[in-house]
Amino acid sequence: MGIILALIIIALWGFHLAYMLSYVAFSTGNPWMYLHIVIQAYLYTGLFITGHDAMHGGVARSKQLNNVLGASATFLFAGMSYWRLKKNHKMHHRFPAAKEDPDFYTGSQNFWVWWGTFMWRYLTLGQLIIMAAAFNVFVHIFRMGEFKVLTYWALPAILGTLQLFYFGVYRPHRLPHQENMMPHRARSQSKNHLWAMLSCYFFGYHFEHHENPGIPWWKLYQSKQPNTE
Repeated sequence: MGIILALIIIALWGFHLAYMLSYVAFSTGNPWMYLHIVIQAYLYTGLFITGHDAMHGGVARSKQLNNVLGASATFLFAGMSYWRLKKNHKMHHRFPAAKEDPDFYTGSQNFWVWWGTFMWRYLTLGQLIIMAAAFNVFVHIFRMGEFKVLTYWALPAILGTLQLFYFGVYRPHRLPHQENMMPHRARSQSKNHLWAMLSCYFFGYHFEHHENPGIPWWKLYQSKQPNTE
């Protein structure tokens, strides 16, 4: 199931992006444009969640296939290094919401300050080069308009990052850290499974994820504990 879902998410992301760039009219007066941007942002989030599950060995039983799918998903998300992400994510699980945690920011609990710091820590020169090269391929080889590419390709990735950060880092790990959040310094958010899926692929069930990282995203709702709100 993990392999099937990973392939479906990757395929939907690619096909929908191609459809947007080819057929969705680029106009501020086109309401369908905004709907497609939201859908693409959600598919971007799915890419990262797929990569995240692969970091925990939850996509495929084959270690090699697991890493191939995880690396593919994170690369498509924004030219990110799967292995660098995996190294940092291990630190996040080892020291959740502590000063050693690369995802946590002790200097401020302000959402935008924390998000900016989070992005700065993960952004690399190699990633910028890959994204710049992809942008130029879209514009100069496929003859797509610059603003269209930025709106249909880059903007949804940024929105996906905001979604992942808000539901997967900020809300679960922000202060105050209460007793029922221990030992993971994590809280879960919603009892509504539909909203949990729409908001971030059940990733809002964050205490449960830290309690058992091997559970894939599509099974997290089954482990929801009532006392981790």
